[in-house]
Order: sequence, then C-alpha cells, then structure tokens
Amino acid sequence: MLVAVARKGCRLSEPRIPPRPSADWDAEVLDALAAMRPPGSTRRPAEPRRERPASNILGIFSWHPALAKAFFAFNSHLFHSTLSARDREMVTVRVSWLRRGEYEWAQHVRMAKTAGMSDGEVDAISAGPGSPVWGPRDAALLRSVDEIVADRYVSDDTWKRLAEHLDREQLMDLVFTVGAYDLLAMAFNNFGLELDPGLTGFPPEDGS
Repeated sequence: MLVAVARKGCRLSEPRIPPRPSADWDAEVLDALAAMRPPGSTRRPAEPRRERPASNILGIFSWHPALAKAFFAFNSHLFHSTLSARDREMVTVRVSWLRRGEYEWAQHVRMAKTAGMSDGEVDAISAGPGSPVWGPRDAALLRSVDEIVADRYVSDDTWKRLAEHLDREQLMDLVFTVGAYDLLAMAFNNFGLELDPGLTGFPPEDGS
C-alpha cells in the first residue's frame, strides 16, 4: 500500500521553480557545478573550464549555488562510491520509479544501460524484487530499496542477505544512495522539474 501511494505521486500544472537560464549563470554557479568533479580530481590553473550542457536540473540548482555546491559534492561521492555502476543505477532507477521521480528515472535508465544492464533487466526494475529476472543478490538490492522507501528501514532478513554480497562500506553507500535519490525525487516533484527535450519519461500506466 505504501509503495502504491508513493508511485501515484502528483504532477504540477506548471513548474513552481523554473530553470535559471544558463546565460544567467555567474561565477558562483560555475564554481558550484565544479563540485561535480570526481573526488580527489583537480583542475590545473591554466586549464579552461569546460562548459556543461544546460539542463533543467542544473537550471534549478543554479538558483541556489551554496546548496548546489554542498549537494553536488555529496552526490559526486555517491556516483564514485564503493558500489558498482550497475548496482548504483539499478537501485536509483527503482527509487525513481517508486517515488515517481520522472526526471531521474529517465536519466538513470540510460545510465543503467550504459552500466551493462539489458533492456529486459531495466524493464524488470519496475516490477521489483519479485521478478524472475533477478538472482538472490539483485533481488536483495531491490528489496532494500522497497523497504527504505516504504518504511525507512531495511529489515533484518534483507540486511542479512545483502551482507552476504556487500561489505560494510558498500552497505553504507547503498543506504545513502537510496536516501539521496529519494530526496531528489521529492524535491523535484515539489519544484515541478520538467524533462529536458529528448528525454523519454515514464511508460503509460496500465490503467491501475
């Protein structure tokens, strides 16, 4: 029931916070975007700053550079954490599906395929841990997402199954990754974040 309620969500008739035009991005915004560099990376002083393509998600963050810089530094860790790219993208797509975070879902479906997931596996993420596609490890990962989204807690049984495959740092990164993308879905649904041109959103509902 909780998962069904989470997936229902709501769609705003128009954005509450529209993206800030990239032509209006000042030095403070560009400095905040630099926090998306991988941890430990540096930019040589003489190296010109590469322009990032404009996107609605960066356009929203650009209204609040201090928040953007702090969050991007945290998110950069998650994107280069102890989890494999496949694990990270699988749980992110599941969170986005459950929380109706359409922008993140559209972005991370593409990333999941780049990380090696087949079309069939990506489709099965929406079906959840009960899909016959998944082995015990993947099913436990997806079940942990469902439990965190529904109850904010991973059950002892699921944790035990996860611990058979993930070490302590990976377990910590898993929980923070689920929480981070749950937060993003909530925030962007409240702001009314719209898809960038060319992104494909959720498939049509089946009438349920």
